[in-house]
Amino acid sequence: MKNFKIILLSILGLTISSCDLDEDPIFLDSNAVYTDVAIAKAALDGIYQSVTSYNAQELRTWVDHGFSGLFLTSKQAGGNGANSINNQTLYSLKPAYDAPSSDLWGGLYSVIARCNGAIHNINPVLEPTSSDESSFNDIAGQAYFVRAWSYFYLTRLWGDIPLWLTLPDNENLHLSTTASKEVYAQIISDAQMAISLMNNSFGTGYPKQFAANMLLAKVYMALATNPNIREDGFSEADYWQMAYDQAIQVYGEYALVDDYASLFTDSNENSSESIWELQISQVAANSQMGRNYTPWKYKLGQHYGWSKVRSAVYDFHAYTYPDDPRIEATYLSSWVRADNGNPVNVYPSNPNRNSWFNSHPYHFKFTEKDTQHNNQYNDQNLIIYRYGELLIMLAEISNELDNGQQLGFVSELLSRASVSLAPHAGYYGTQDEFRDAIMYEYRFELLGEGEDSHHNRRRGFDYFLNKTISPINNWPGNNNHDIISSTDPSQVMFLQIPINEINTNTLID
Repeated sequence: MKNFKIILLSILGLTISSCDLDEDPIFLDSNAVYTDVAIAKAALDGIYQSVTSYNAQELRTWVDHGFSGLFLTSKQAGGNGANSINNQTLYSLKPAYDAPSSDLWGGLYSVIARCNGAIHNINPVLEPTSSDESSFNDIAGQAYFVRAWSYFYLTRLWGDIPLWLTLPDNENLHLSTTASKEVYAQIISDAQMAISLMNNSFGTGYPKQFAANMLLAKVYMALATNPNIREDGFSEADYWQMAYDQAIQVYGEYALVDDYASLFTDSNENSSESIWELQISQVAANSQMGRNYTPWKYKLGQHYGWSKVRSAVYDFHAYTYPDDPRIEATYLSSWVRADNGNPVNVYPSNPNRNSWFNSHPYHFKFTEKDTQHNNQYNDQNLIIYRYGELLIMLAEISNELDNGQQLGFVSELLSRASVSLAPHAGYYGTQDEFRDAIMYEYRFELLGEGEDSHHNRRRGFDYFLNKTISPINNWPGNNNHDIISSTDPSQVMFLQIPINEINTNTLID
């Protein structure tokens, strides 16, 4: 699966300028596509290929970094990059009608369109009696899973959004927005269908049904912490219990790898920790993650260094876990130039924060680790869901349920890092103190992996303000090479629907 063979790219290709999904209806010859397992599997690969597209992968990561409040960007920065347009808008939580967010919107709706094609044209069998029937079920289940994930991503960033569940035709080209509460109901339905249908027919490289269990647990956690999107008649406690019931299905099915840093290389792909991992091939997938996220001169060529971690974020991690091996795998502050062998040092290796360039460490996880690499594209897979996050989820859920299991789950996670439960982290305190500690653990374990903006907002504006925005804004080391994030709830909680969607969709104004 590493080297995708997308047989149907010409059939599945989409030309998307807005979520009205300007495409050839039903992917042209649907009978040919969805009656042969081999061709239908190629259509499934087309779904995953769309998830690895530039708009749905590189820009999803970049937008999540920006809207998390934890990063700055060197993209189109120059000079004192803190004053760049991206740092003064999205990255300071003041989103505008920017092109990357708009392209991400289109990229995720492109993924949804491909999922809708499979869902529309495959009739699952409740009790499959042949390998072909099981394979078709798995393809449909994965389509439901990816559609649920895509809508979960969209509604978390934009709130009320158009909900496309059918293929467009000449009489069905535009949709108005659907309330986020109803979008969540559809996400739950899709995730439940995915769990019932996914059966691991295609082996390594494709997610199992446990990925859908994890997704559904994350959705229930979002509902537990936000009464505005809960289904009527269900309480916070109900959703915490439902989240536990889903997450515990995944527990023990995977295992932490010994070396945390190996998760972010191309030498330990599809490991025991990986629950859902995008298969990236330099030849076929055209992933530019390495080019975009590799710091200046760390490798021979094609390095943009898009993401810098705010120094305040690094300092808090280092204060909480001074000997944490995750630090070296997450932040890059010292390297030797690949072209001339000269040393490069930025904060904290260089504590003198007297310029934009040296004031913040780079995010290291998506860096191309081969310093001799000079290609625009690279091979490093991208993990979306992994077991380390599942353990944090179970610890958080158990703390809310007060079931006595929370310390066990977080201790299991930290045993890999060989760090103890730091007394000042709060794990031995009250339920509220444990809650704060585990919310920060998401940051220490998963920084930059695509979920930061969600974790920071999931408990509402006040929690986001008090636990992320204000502490970073008020960090005593701040200077004119830092940015101050907005504290306006009308700005910091959701992105604006892209202007091209408003201009092309007659049902949105």
